[in-house]
Amino acid sequence: MSAESVISYFPELNEQQVNQIEQLEGLYKDWNSRINVISRKDIDELYTRHVLHAMGIAKVQPFLPGSDILDVGTGGGFPGIPLAILFPETKFHLVDAIGKKIKVVEAVAEALELKNVSAAHQRAEKVKDQYDFIVSRAVTRMPDFVKWVKGKTKKESRHELKNGILYLKGGDLTEELSVYQNATLYNLSDYFKEPFFETKKVVHLPLKYKS
Repeated sequence: MSAESVISYFPELNEQQVNQIEQLEGLYKDWNSRINVISRKDIDELYTRHVLHAMGIAKVQPFLPGSDILDVGTGGGFPGIPLAILFPETKFHLVDAIGKKIKVVEAVAEALELKNVSAAHQRAEKVKDQYDFIVSRAVTRMPDFVKWVKGKTKKESRHELKNGILYLKGGDLTEELSVYQNATLYNLSDYFKEPFFETKKVVHLPLKYKS
């Protein structure tokens, strides 16, 4: 899959956003040769398995200007970096427990001139602020993830979906989500035609505000 294929799913993108998406492959291939942040087989499928996969969250819930998003366990910057390209007026804070991955995130954000991205080498539990949404890509089972991000959602919901978690997951989630009656699953195959997305989903789980 090419950058052009990704762009075709988002016809409203401006010239700068298109340019930023086109730069992603070169930036990640360069960094990956120094610090292995993406597996070797995945780097050749960067636009399908990482960039477009991350952007699936935008199809489920576009972010409003002035909102705040936390990306937990971002790795090399997914889903945070592609989402930050799509929503330049939304602030993204990307955290990971592995310092060298955050180094890559900061370098990519700087190269793309993404002014709406901040990054920190820290565990999710240590994050102090509150956010409209917490995004992530299957870093752990949902019950553990919920514990990590407890108390990190803002009180007032401004989006169509209630404040909480937007989680990229694959496979059968019946058992894992059985305790969450209010979780909603969105199939990415409804938005993207590539076979990779046949089993991929976005899970939305509203979280109660805790003062």
